[in-house]
Amino acid sequence: MEDRGLNKTPSSILDSPSSFPFLGLPHRPPFVFVREIVSCEPGRSVSARTSFSSDDPMFAGHFPGDPLVPGVILTEALAQAAGIAAASGYPDTAKPLFLLSAIRTMKFFRAVRPEEQIDLQAEKLGQMEGLIQFKVIATVRGQAVAEGQLVLSEAANFARGPE
Repeated sequence: MEDRGLNKTPSSILDSPSSFPFLGLPHRPPFVFVREIVSCEPGRSVSARTSFSSDDPMFAGHFPGDPLVPGVILTEALAQAAGIAAASGYPDTAKPLFLLSAIRTMKFFRAVRPEEQIDLQAEKLGQMEGLIQFKVIATVRGQAVAEGQLVLSEAANFARGPE
């Protein structure tokens, strides 16, 4: 897959690249959590990476003195990876936007700390009438830290905002 500026040293969510229109994500910084695309089978699957800097503002409150990456942020990073996989099956000029519609299952196996590299995997399980179901897994050093199934829907009439 072409680099397109994603392969940079992971850092704080506040330092994400400024624009990702080619990913098919409706997100913009500071809410883009995918830092690097490792591999992609267009429309089917993606392997990606992320990490969070220990000075990221979210750790001031989650939890002071014992910072943990919130499970909801891990889930969102996995949903973004699934959205990239879904959108990658379309030409850059005609990518629909995909939104998280359902969390079918999500389990967390251990806490993730700041600075840990998180590998994100999303694999399409099926598709029906604008809904796409993905199996997702997050690992740290080969150990599963979160796993589940997410459903994305194609966003109709979604205002993209400035690219």
